[in-house]
Amino acid sequence: MGRTAALLAVALFAALYAYDKLSSHLWSAGLWWDVAWIACVLMPATFALVLLALPLRQWRHLLPAGLVSAVLAAVFTTVHAPVLANFSRLAAATLLGWWFLRFFEELSWVVLVACVIPWVDAYSVWHGPTRQITENHPAVFTKLSIALVVPGGGAARLGLPDVLFFSLFLAASARYGLRPFATWVAMIALLGVTFAATTFWADGGLPALPAIAVGFLVANADLLWTRLARPRLRALQE
Repeated sequence: MGRTAALLAVALFAALYAYDKLSSHLWSAGLWWDVAWIACVLMPATFALVLLALPLRQWRHLLPAGLVSAVLAAVFTTVHAPVLANFSRLAAATLLGWWFLRFFEELSWVVLVACVIPWVDAYSVWHGPTRQITENHPAVFTKLSIALVVPGGGAARLGLPDVLFFSLFLAASARYGLRPFATWVAMIALLGVTFAATTFWADGGLPALPAIAVGFLVANADLLWTRLARPRLRALQE
């Protein structure tokens, strides 16, 4: 991680920390202003930390660092330090996502997961474990998600598996020579659309992993076609 990226990450973390601490005392502009704020400002700023830290994906100690971050998140939750707990959860999911990527030996494995995981997430959110947790055990979901706090109070939440796969796909785009920044932009944009759609017509929530997976696939579609699909078609024709 270069010095400039590190300084930017520290400055961004400080700004987000200060914002989270002061958010309940800021303006209250209404529902759709809050949606726009989250989709266009807060979500990009939060996940910019992941983008800036991306060079750390090759760190040898990702697993212990991720586990330590998870423990810190639990400690901060216990002592009622929600802002620090929130950033610790973000760090834990990010580091563990990068560590998990090490088990993917081929780019095709990442693409396969990107094609399958949205369906699994959709089932979980609408009919499976995620729905059971959010409806019957909201306190558990609070501890297994990161909060995107809106001015004046209240927050939207993104599950830790969503953060983990966001980090995994972003790191995969860098590892396999794809388009990391375009991948980040596409995933953020589609997450924003998903959040707006949830606010508009889905009180029970919409799955976030389809936006993340599709963002990865769309941002790199031509490269994935060239490296994976075209050679297979040629082999079949021969």
